[in-house]
Amino acid sequence: MRKSDVKKVVLAYSGGLDTSIILKWLQTTYGCEVVTFTADLGQGEELAPARDKALLLGIKPENIFIEDLREEFVRDYVFPMFRANALYEGQYLLGTSIARPLIGKRQIEIAEMVGADAVCHGATGKGNDQVRFELAYYALKPDVKVIAPWREWEMRSREALIAFAEAHQIPIAKDKRGEAPFSTDANLLHTSSEGKVLEDPAQDVPDYVYSRTVNPEDAPDRPTFITVDFERGDAVALDGEALSPATLLTRLNELGRANGIGRVDLVENRFVGMKSRGMYETPGGTILLAAHRGIEQITLDRGAGHLKDELMPRYAELVYYGFWFAPEREMLQAAIDKSQEFVTGRVRLKLYKGNVGVVGRESPYSLYDQDLVTFEEGAAAYDQHDAEGFIKLNALRLRTLGQRKRKLGA
Repeated sequence: MRKSDVKKVVLAYSGGLDTSIILKWLQTTYGCEVVTFTADLGQGEELAPARDKALLLGIKPENIFIEDLREEFVRDYVFPMFRANALYEGQYLLGTSIARPLIGKRQIEIAEMVGADAVCHGATGKGNDQVRFELAYYALKPDVKVIAPWREWEMRSREALIAFAEAHQIPIAKDKRGEAPFSTDANLLHTSSEGKVLEDPAQDVPDYVYSRTVNPEDAPDRPTFITVDFERGDAVALDGEALSPATLLTRLNELGRANGIGRVDLVENRFVGMKSRGMYETPGGTILLAAHRGIEQITLDRGAGHLKDELMPRYAELVYYGFWFAPEREMLQAAIDKSQEFVTGRVRLKLYKGNVGVVGRESPYSLYDQDLVTFEEGAAAYDQHDAEGFIKLNALRLRTLGQRKRKLGA
C-alpha cells in the first residue's frame, strides 16, 4: 500500500498516549486526514478528554466521533456469547475479545459515512487484538486499507514513544513518563491486566493490580442473595426489577465487586502462538454465567445441553481468535439460540467472599419432574423394572467384548 493512496483514515482512538501518538504519526507519515472514533463500552473513563485532545492535535470537530455503545455491546455481543456459556480454555470470559468486533464494525460504518479509504488501530504486533480488529474490518469491507502502526514504525520502546510525543507537543500524563507496571483494557464486561509485573507466572498478582473487585477476604461476612430472571436465554431482571442489558450488567458488576467475585489469574495461549499471563476481573459476568447455567439445568433437554457443552469450546475459540463475523460462528450461534427457546425463568444465587452459587431455580418450562425423581412413592410414568432391560441392552456390547477376552485367555 502506497502512503499516498490514503486520503482519509478512521482511527480507533482512546485519547491515551499510544493512540494520540498514532494520530500524529498518521498525519506526519501519511499526510492524510484523520477521523477519530472513541467507543464508550463502559470502560468507566471520562471520554470528554479524548475529544479535547483530538481537537488539540488538529482534528476537525466534525471528524471526532464519540459514541455510547454500551447497550449495543451487551445486547448484541455479550448476551449472545453468554447464551453459549463461552469460556476460552475453561476460564476466560472473553471480555476483551468480544469488544473488538463491535469497535471494528462501527469503524467501518464511520469510514463508509465519511468516505474514508482506510482504518487504523493501535494494537501491537504481538497480541491478539490486531487479528480481531483486522478480521472484522475485512469481513465487513473486503477492500479496506488497514494501517497497523506498531507493525510499520520504528519505535520499539516507551522512551521512543515519549520522545515522539515531546517532539510533537503531545501532552503526556505524569504517570506515563515512567515504565507502566502493567497494561489494562476495560469495558462493561471486564478489566484485563497484562505485562510488566505480571509477566512472571510464578509470582502472585500484586494487590494494586485489582481494580474491579474487593479482596474476597475483605468482602462482607454475610452472604448476599439475589435473583436473576431470564427470557429465552437472556437476563432481563434483577431482584424482580426489569432492566436494560447494560444496566443489568452494571448492577451485577456492583454486586460482584462488593463480594470479591470474578478474579481469574490465567496463562493463556494467544492466537499468534505465544503464551501470556493475564489477570482478569469479570464480576458481573461471573455471576451471569452461573445464573445462566442454573436456569439451563431445568429447562434444557440432556441432549441439547450436552451438545451445547461440546460446541462451547469451539465457539469460545472463534470469539477469542476474532472470527465473530465468520460463517461458522454464525452457524453455531443459530444452533445455540435455538436451544434457548425455553430458557426462561428465575434463578436465586448466593454471593459470598469470591464465590457465586445457585441456590434455587424455577421456570414455567421446567423439565424437572419431582414425581419422577422422588425416592417416595411417585407417579406411574416410570417403572423401575424397565431399567433391567435398559441396562442389559446397553451392556450387550460390553458382555460380547468380555466373552472374547475370556476365549483369548486375556
